[in-house]
Amino acid sequence: MQTPHIPVLLDEVLGSFKDVGEGYFVDCTLGYAGHSSEMLMKYDNIQHIGIDRDDEALAFSKKRLEPFAQRSTLYKGTFAEVFPMLEETPIVAVLADFGVSSLQLDKMERGFSFNSDTLDMRMDASAPLTAYEVVNTYPKDKLEYIFDAYGEVRSYRKLAGAVVEARAKAPIESAKELSEIAKTVIPSGGKIHPATLMFQAIRIEVNNELGEIEGLLDVLEKKHSKGEVVSLISFHSLEDRLVKNRFKKWATACICDPQAMRCTCGKNHAIGKALSSKPVTATKAELKVNPRSRSAKLRSFRFKKDA
Repeated sequence: MQTPHIPVLLDEVLGSFKDVGEGYFVDCTLGYAGHSSEMLMKYDNIQHIGIDRDDEALAFSKKRLEPFAQRSTLYKGTFAEVFPMLEETPIVAVLADFGVSSLQLDKMERGFSFNSDTLDMRMDASAPLTAYEVVNTYPKDKLEYIFDAYGEVRSYRKLAGAVVEARAKAPIESAKELSEIAKTVIPSGGKIHPATLMFQAIRIEVNNELGEIEGLLDVLEKKHSKGEVVSLISFHSLEDRLVKNRFKKWATACICDPQAMRCTCGKNHAIGKALSSKPVTATKAELKVNPRSRSAKLRSFRFKKDA
């Protein structure tokens, strides 16, 4: 069965789990089961749990994982809401790939593409909030906030103003139309499309992507198994910063005030350690095959075995 999505950093992900013991592997962003199918083939000592909010992805993955049906269970929902409900134990490996899948990007009716005739961007097609609503109903100050905070758009005020001005004449109906508005504010000529950061910001708002990541990290902090390995793939600085800072917190032994004369906490508060000091990125070989992997950063963390 041919997959419509190439899993990023596949060898690196598989390698991060090489020492996990018998138990459950949770793929928090199942997508089209690229990582999951390889994990199930490589490690016959694991049971599999797949989570996704996209019905199309779940249907595809259920069929793809049929050879492993006895070892695989799929759940629909966001990982931040489903993960805390899991009763399967022990969980020995957790993966989340925070990127938008190639199929979601390429399917015009999903509204993620710059050339789409729709304005949707929902990862869960049954969710109430769409990009259309964000673009056409959010007040200017709220648009400014999401363009700045979620897109890190330099000219966020001017861009929000252009959107408000355009929608005053007629509703903005398509992603194609929205991307043209971005071009009037952000000059072309760079490596990325002028609308890239704006689309990123709207997509994050529509799907509560950063809130979902925070929710997952909160759950992992409170509920983890001994020796559990967590591997998280981010695609932009906002995601990576959340992961990096949380891993740093988890690996910090001393929690005394930095101004304290000496440590009084016992220096035993670390709950594990990062498996590498820097994020793992795609090799030149992978970049040739899958250019979309250029932004991917993998960070892995192992919780203490005696935790």
